[in-house]
Amino acid sequence: MAASLSNTSPQLLRARSGVFGAFAIVGFLTAIWLVNIPDIQQRTGTSHAVLGGLILLLGLGALISMQFAGLLIKRFGSRTPTLMGLGLLLVSVNLPGMASDALSLGIALFIFGLGHGLTDVAMNQHAVVVERGYRRPIMSAFHAFFSLGGALGAVTGAAGQAIHLHVSWILLGAALLGLIGTAWSAFSMLPKASEELLDSHEDPATSGETASPDHLTAPKRRMLALALLAFLVLLSEGAANDWSALQTVEHLAEPEAAAALAYGAFAAAMTLGRLLADRVSHAVGPVKVVRFGSLLAAAGMLVVVASPFYPLSLFGWLLFGLGLSGIIPQVYTAAGSIGRSDAGKTLSRVVSSGYIGLLAGPAIIGWLGGIFGLTLAFLLPLLFCVVGTFLASTVTTDNETPAGLALAASRDARS
Repeated sequence: MAASLSNTSPQLLRARSGVFGAFAIVGFLTAIWLVNIPDIQQRTGTSHAVLGGLILLLGLGALISMQFAGLLIKRFGSRTPTLMGLGLLLVSVNLPGMASDALSLGIALFIFGLGHGLTDVAMNQHAVVVERGYRRPIMSAFHAFFSLGGALGAVTGAAGQAIHLHVSWILLGAALLGLIGTAWSAFSMLPKASEELLDSHEDPATSGETASPDHLTAPKRRMLALALLAFLVLLSEGAANDWSALQTVEHLAEPEAAAALAYGAFAAAMTLGRLLADRVSHAVGPVKVVRFGSLLAAAGMLVVVASPFYPLSLFGWLLFGLGLSGIIPQVYTAAGSIGRSDAGKTLSRVVSSGYIGLLAGPAIIGWLGGIFGLTLAFLLPLLFCVVGTFLASTVTTDNETPAGLALAASRDARS
């Protein structure tokens, strides 16, 4: 039975494609909402300030559902909560297009956030399980599909706007496309019994072997360190998402069209890095991916802050995105390896911490930018990237510890 879940089994190959689909759908639906914000804002008559507050309701909904995700994963496995979250997203992505005022928009975004948070934790946990079956790094590729789905969503939304479709039809069309992908994920992802089978054959605790002392005596400390790392990295990413273009305008006096390429360089580097990070992690290990990725991101941000030239600044954003791109997948994989009997709960806490950073980053940089200017405000992400180099050792997986290596060798000998 264990052989049926080897890294060449059709079931595991299908499961991998199903998780790819889940990540792509979430990225796609998120982008569809984002590109239609100006239209929805105009239709609901909300100001920028009010809209900013309403978007926080989306984050609040996500954080609330993340807290329940771990319990659902423990009870049903990660496949069912993933599909529940995707179903909620498919329905709720239509709600902002139906909103007529600030109150109804706020309710719509809160529900959309509930689906977002549940799916985010559950699909990452399923990705951890599938990666465990493959016995090599594949997590970054899943996150790359989120980026690719986002790019497709942005293009789809722009195309709908170009032919003057009503926003409700654009959102409904996106939901129908997402439904097709969700059906594939439902067919392809692993049932709970298969997840438990992988855990029972991979977890030292369930096989009678001795795990790393760090994993036995300090799981909470390690979880907190991973949560902190997720917070710092996603705060830095969120800051770049929202402020990179404006920083280019303010610091280099470039026109908005040219400044938009700053974010484009960052986003392109993030996507490319995620496509490559699995191979790098397999070759050098996740700790080096995080350590040198943090250093590369810090160097890139130093270039952005110090550069007086537009091309050099774009190069800095490229380095920043490339450095950050592979870190979060390593963090989530490590979180999913702590206490596998309750891994969903651990992962939900780490993902929640990262999500808080993603939400807080733009606000903190905006506040600091108002006092010191955006360029100096970006010294904070630079500092956080430096801290990331010291936290890199927390992403060590069981397979890299002496006990994990001995366990893998014994399995190979038995097979």
